[in-house]
Amino acid sequence: MTMRTIVKIDEELCNGCGACISPCAEGALVLEGGKAKVVKEELCDGAGFCLGVCPLGALSLETREAESFSEEAVARRGQRILPYIPQHCSFCQSNEEEAYLLPVKHQGKALWTCTRCLPRLIHG
Repeated sequence: MTMRTIVKIDEELCNGCGACISPCAEGALVLEGGKAKVVKEELCDGAGFCLGVCPLGALSLETREAESFSEEAVARRGQRILPYIPQHCSFCQSNEEEAYLLPVKHQGKALWTCTRCLPRLIHG
């Protein structure tokens, strides 16, 4: 165990929407019992890509004693067999198989936008 930054999930705020699952490239997050959960500390790199997409602010980063991040564990996990919730662009409804999607905050809302719609969001 080492001191490092890791994702913390407030179970009281989490509604189990699953928006945080897809941004986690390492597969550290799962839905279990209707709530998001860090399945193994060694899978969480602490990058926090999941934070910005949570509509309720249930995710945060904390520095604490945790298992060291392991790229080997991520590689062993391989293709996730976990529930996968595909995201869609909030504007044109393209899914992440059709376009690159980015999590954004706009006017207090957590949204997904594809790279085609991003200029429209920025420039109006």
